[in-house]
Amino acid sequence: MGENKVSLPAKLINGGVAGLVGVTCVFPIDLAKTRLQNQQGIKIYKGMLDCLAKTIRSEGYFGCYRGAAVNLTLVTPEKAIKLAANDVFRQKLSKDGHLPLWGEVLAGCGAGTCQVVVTTPMEMLKIQLQDAGRLAAQKPVPAPAQAAAPGPAPSLVTTSSQARTAPPRRPSAIGLTVELLKTRGLVGLYRGAGATLMRDVPFSMIYFPLFANLNALGRETVGSQADVQAQAPFWQSFVAGCSAGSVAAVVVTPLDVIKTRLQTLQKGEGEDTYRGIIDCTRRIMRREGPSAFLKGATCRALVIAPLFGIAQGVYFLGVGETVLDLLG
Repeated sequence: MGENKVSLPAKLINGGVAGLVGVTCVFPIDLAKTRLQNQQGIKIYKGMLDCLAKTIRSEGYFGCYRGAAVNLTLVTPEKAIKLAANDVFRQKLSKDGHLPLWGEVLAGCGAGTCQVVVTTPMEMLKIQLQDAGRLAAQKPVPAPAQAAAPGPAPSLVTTSSQARTAPPRRPSAIGLTVELLKTRGLVGLYRGAGATLMRDVPFSMIYFPLFANLNALGRETVGSQADVQAQAPFWQSFVAGCSAGSVAAVVVTPLDVIKTRLQTLQKGEGEDTYRGIIDCTRRIMRREGPSAFLKGATCRALVIAPLFGIAQGVYFLGVGETVLDLLG
């Protein structure tokens, strides 16, 4: 881990394993974040705990993991690209083993830009699946049938009016992908790419330099910065990842709210649709006030902190190097 040469395959494995472990742990909180951010008119949920409780009550425990399959499938390339790209850019921008602050920020910018290729379609599909339960909860429950009156036996054949009252079929990731490709082409999967880029680039520009400096605390800079980072114990990498992740997550929450609103295809009753980033910003400010831009901030911090703490911990444990050694 202390070598200067970047082992890209190992870093891709590290990023993928870290992403899988992290997402599995925090996905229910991410679902609550999406539903809270999409609330405009009708307030179904009072907060994160209320959202999770109502989700479990109406959809079961696994309802909290709605959309997790998409995340678990695509988080491996997403996290792998993000973490590996940051390392590659840091190595290219360093001089004599040392990287100035502007280089750290620029490396984070490059990492955030690279990951958008995978992040945008992943977020697009995940948000539709996560928000389906909130939309279903807004619909009025059909009145129970009145007591049967004397007369002919009811027909066993479902009529058109009865079919209309049947609960809607929940969307699937494959169905959404096929529908988007048919109706909007590949561009449909990249709806909100500008907003995603606007969120992920500043996040990475804050996160990676902050993490690197927190991870190097308490040790003298002897040799290259890569050596200093490699000397960090697991607990320090974990705490540094949690701290840097929570700070960066809260700072970019307003941009995440805009991205979530733009990528949500189906709206509830009385909810706005938006023509772009500027239109979305204006409408949220006018209808809901500045506080709406911080919806889900606590959830985001609780999601990102352990997610990146686990990611950096696994990353610096060198799981990828161990796997490659076993295979080689």
